[in-house]
Amino acid sequence: MGGVTGTTAPSRAQTRRWRQYLADERAEAAVYRDLAARRTGEEQAILLALADAERRHEQHWLTLLGDDVGKPLRGDFRTRTLGWLARRFGSVFVLALAQRAEARSSYDDDADATAQMAADERIHEEVVRGLATRGRNRISGTFRAAVFGANDGLVSNLALVLGIGASGASNGTILLTGLAGLLAGALSMGAGEYVSVRSQRELLEASRPGPRARTALAHLDVDANELALVYRARGMDPGEADERARTVLTSLEQFAGSAPFLVATDDEAAEVPVEEVDEHETIGTAVGAAVASFCFFATGAAVPVLPYLLGASGWTAVGWSAGLVGLALLGTGATVGVLSGASPGRRALRQLAIGWGAAMATYLLGLAFGTGVA
Repeated sequence: MGGVTGTTAPSRAQTRRWRQYLADERAEAAVYRDLAARRTGEEQAILLALADAERRHEQHWLTLLGDDVGKPLRGDFRTRTLGWLARRFGSVFVLALAQRAEARSSYDDDADATAQMAADERIHEEVVRGLATRGRNRISGTFRAAVFGANDGLVSNLALVLGIGASGASNGTILLTGLAGLLAGALSMGAGEYVSVRSQRELLEASRPGPRARTALAHLDVDANELALVYRARGMDPGEADERARTVLTSLEQFAGSAPFLVATDDEAAEVPVEEVDEHETIGTAVGAAVASFCFFATGAAVPVLPYLLGASGWTAVGWSAGLVGLALLGTGATVGVLSGASPGRRALRQLAIGWGAAMATYLLGLAFGTGVA
């Protein structure tokens, strides 16, 4: 006896759709299990809970199909690709792709899926977004420097090489200009990132509670409640600041050794320990950002010079430079799109348009002041 909805036997189209849903749910559960296998602690537990939820959805389709389950199907191409990546990498990029996969759920528009299943998928998206955010925070400082460095190297050196080339300069001059631009730009980017990140970390450090304040708790007058001034200075209402400070001061034994005060900037985080603040992790280290920026700028800036290094000249060199840089820009744009949970295609095309637009402007300027490509 086949599966039914109510008292009506399912159509062939319904049966095919249910079988595909079943395959997709099984594939998604496998993705979360594979991701969990590469993690420990809380993240592993969350991923395994998501896999269990997908199994509940799987059971829904098994119940509807009844004896019509048939031969197991493969999940859709995107889910299978995601599973392959999860088994081999398990990185934040895989979580970002999983976030987009959850957002594509069609259960909202399918009468055969329950409202709870549709709600589950929306919540799953937010759960995966939260896990991906942890990874984004861990790599954001170095990743930002790497992406900016590579993009700047690609665009600035392509613009420089094409601008000089369009002026009618010799191949030797173009090559020397490109290599000088590579070295000067990489050094400038590395130094700039170091100073920028170092300054940002110092500003954050200046805003963190001083270590001497930790030892003052036991000696404060509960009635005077000067601790409330700290909370008020960090944005809390006077009444709420008084209440929070009084709670902390009357519970010194509970908080002994942890010094959970003086960190909060809002009412929900007023008792978060200093060690749990992760602004420094988010912006990265100055040396790491500088090295990433230098290396990726140099790598990006080398791409438009390659054709000239290999002996190409004239329109051939221009075409190869623009084409190679275009491919690299598509790659960096797509990478940013994946990591941010946005459309990789749109981000790639945006990056390409910006890069080629800048190069075209300098090329036309070179034509205006030179004799054209030899």
